[in-house]
Amino acid sequence: MFRTAIVRPPGANFAEGLTSESLGPPDIALALIQHERYCAALERCGLKLVRLPADRHHPDACFVEDTAVLLPRGNVITRPGADSRRGEVEAIRASLDEQGLALQTIDDPGTVDGGDICEAGEHVFIGVSARTNTAGAAQLASLLQAAGYTTRVVDIRDTSGILHLKSGLSWLGDGRLLLIDALADHPAFAGYERVRIESDEAYAANAVRVNGHVLVAAGYPRTAARLRELGYALIELDMSEFRKMDGGLSCLSLRY
Repeated sequence: MFRTAIVRPPGANFAEGLTSESLGPPDIALALIQHERYCAALERCGLKLVRLPADRHHPDACFVEDTAVLLPRGNVITRPGADSRRGEVEAIRASLDEQGLALQTIDDPGTVDGGDICEAGEHVFIGVSARTNTAGAAQLASLLQAAGYTTRVVDIRDTSGILHLKSGLSWLGDGRLLLIDALADHPAFAGYERVRIESDEAYAANAVRVNGHVLVAAGYPRTAARLRELGYALIELDMSEFRKMDGGLSCLSLRY
């Protein structure tokens, strides 16, 4: 059960952030509306929100998930893979310090983006990507194993169309993963029930199970129908402006 989430709205500089998409610049006013609806959904799921102000120095700062890995038995401040995002961690560290959480860190030369980390109960998948390097993955695996978790590194650098591991993979609980076809046959996931996403709905693979609900991007009807068939209570949210900036549902909060 999650109790708290850290969120941070996009700032006026949001369109200056990093992206590999070619969907045009985000509409800042619409992004703020979508972000507030996302926050309302988290509150509907029973979470208390820690709301940080927009960061005028870091246009990607609304994607708070990349700055930390927060698990019941271990909290790690990351070292984001993009140089321009390294400064985002200070506000997150200060907030977590204020809440009394004990923090460990990823150190140079390691890099880790939280979007590459998928918790599946007592097991944690660690993606090696353009943002999370092998040194960072090894550091994080060591920290998590010391806390009693098992880990598996999944190299996605040759997997097209996804920036982070969780761009194409979500933990649904119940021994079940939601994932894109390009990841579905990876041996790391062999022991799980795999719900495959069709290629034209691949963006919907980044879903978030929060207590009794699953947050899923709106506009992907076959994925939503399949999840409902499996018994999940869905909250569908428009993510159009965040998709333009390589962002997904999980990116917008740190849940713990």
